[in-house]
Amino acid sequence: MYSESERGGGLAGLLRRPPLQVGPEVSVREALGRMGAERVGTVVAVAPASLQPLGILTLRDAIDRVALVGGDLDAPVASVMTGGVVALPLWAGAHQARLLLARHDLRHLVVVDEAGRFAGVVSRGDLYASRRLEADDLVEAIQSAADVEALAAAARQVQEAAAAMVDRGEGAERIGEWIAILNDLIVLAAIDLAEAEFELPMVRWCWLAFGSEGRLEQTLATDQDNGLIFATDNGEDADLLRAQFLPFAQRVNRVLDVCGFPLCKGGVMAGNPRWCLSLGEWRGRFAEWMRAASADDLLNSSIFFDFRPLAGEWALADGLKRWLLSVAEDNPLFLRFMAANALRSGPPLGRIRDFVVDRGTGLLDLKRDGSRPFVDAARIYALSLGLTETSTAGRLRAAGIALRWDNRENDALLEALEFIQLLRLRRQRKSGSPPNLVRPDDLNDLERAFLKESFRQARKLQYKLQTRYQL
Repeated sequence: MYSESERGGGLAGLLRRPPLQVGPEVSVREALGRMGAERVGTVVAVAPASLQPLGILTLRDAIDRVALVGGDLDAPVASVMTGGVVALPLWAGAHQARLLLARHDLRHLVVVDEAGRFAGVVSRGDLYASRRLEADDLVEAIQSAADVEALAAAARQVQEAAAAMVDRGEGAERIGEWIAILNDLIVLAAIDLAEAEFELPMVRWCWLAFGSEGRLEQTLATDQDNGLIFATDNGEDADLLRAQFLPFAQRVNRVLDVCGFPLCKGGVMAGNPRWCLSLGEWRGRFAEWMRAASADDLLNSSIFFDFRPLAGEWALADGLKRWLLSVAEDNPLFLRFMAANALRSGPPLGRIRDFVVDRGTGLLDLKRDGSRPFVDAARIYALSLGLTETSTAGRLRAAGIALRWDNRENDALLEALEFIQLLRLRRQRKSGSPPNLVRPDDLNDLERAFLKESFRQARKLQYKLQTRYQL
């Protein structure tokens, strides 16, 4: 698989300088001196032998806990640092880091390597830069919700704020990530409420997001696509564990339904026994899809290949993804089948008229015919190149780097996807309009021209797939 720098993902790329670390016995005075010399605002105390992080001390901590209260500057860092650090591994994604910052109201996040050793610190500024969350009140409303009714009220506020962003003309990718972070917090709050009602098995587990939620591409109209993975490290019986997890998962699904995320019509939810599986069962399910799935099976299972972790032991999902990427890379026949499936229908461009619309309604489906060709192609490139990115735009950027696509060519693909997604969001804002459906005659001349060119870019992307897999 490609390295993190080649993929363009992971927290490793955000670590700009060697980490500043001290032993827990070092004095606050010495720690502050080193922070000043290095011109940084944080230092992490690590265990001398294992180098695992024990705590973090910021300049603000030192002022509040030592200087302002007349404390002893010669006291050890361990006496004033914040212990129990929240940490993520180097290979974790930026969205996971943003979610943790919001959930725990943090300004800094410790990063560790695969052995749990301190690797560096990323700050809120590193993660957001010009893309700040700007949702402190909403985050507070979600995290302070003490019951389902309060959480549902907070979810309605998120929907209203997202709609306002569409009205202001914000970019589709930014809106999608903004919605994803806040919706993730709603899901986490729903899980917290449900977890308090059940005694869960003492095994590792993780809540999974699939489909548009997994890709960080949720719009204003979205249902649930989720699942649950649990470990059987000590030989526990999977059926017994599943029976214990299902009532909890079904409760979470019901809470999310109340919060405005309708139950999935296809039953792709953690409360369905088919999608509440052990790690071994998930591997078996993916292996079966890759080994013997029909075209329709692949079409119906495609959303599962976009999974990402949301709650619980993220390492379980990350381990499953690494296994999946390694297996997919070694299975060219499966990838060829996926590509053939993605090419079964093309963008609705006509030879005589601009667009090929549904004969009965005169409408275009912006999801099926617009964004889906980009989503399908990006997923195949992610699987074939071992890309850990989950968003469609992120996958296309990383694929462009890995395959050395012309920058202008790749920019055109991303701009086309952005326009289609933004048009979907605008349609969803119109009351009485079917979400994702548009009548070309309702668009102005510029929108029609942009949509036509966006469909052409989708066709070019499909041609790349066709050439790569000789279809």
